[in-house]
Amino acid sequence: MEQKEKVQYWLNMADYDLETAKAMQETKRYLYVGFMCHLVVEKALKAVITEVTNEVPPKSHHLVELAETAKVQDKMSNEQQSLLLTLNPLNIEARYSEYKDKIAQILTEERCVMLIEETEEMLCWIKQQLSALPADTQTK
Repeated sequence: MEQKEKVQYWLNMADYDLETAKAMQETKRYLYVGFMCHLVVEKALKAVITEVTNEVPPKSHHLVELAETAKVQDKMSNEQQSLLLTLNPLNIEARYSEYKDKIAQILTEERCVMLIEETEEMLCWIKQQLSALPADTQTK
């Protein structure tokens, strides 16, 4: 698979996961809204890493570290960085029973609507970062 196909793969998966988050919202499965929003941002960041390094992204779920590796964290607004911190624990902790009740209390319907909106905005922003990359910074 060529680099552009790899980048597109990550973006397609991010788009798919965003639609899944919306479907989880409609069915009131709020725990999974947060989980899917995390995956959207994770996969979008992995698209940037793939574009910049032409290597397989790290097998990490830590959004702040992925943003650093993608070299986009310094470009993020305070709100975007805050979203990373909000979403970061929703990947792992949402899967373990000792955390589920705590997270379920936080992920209300209103909060999930906001998370989806913020995640969608972040995905658009990350895609803009990809299209704005100078050709000389991209590994061929």
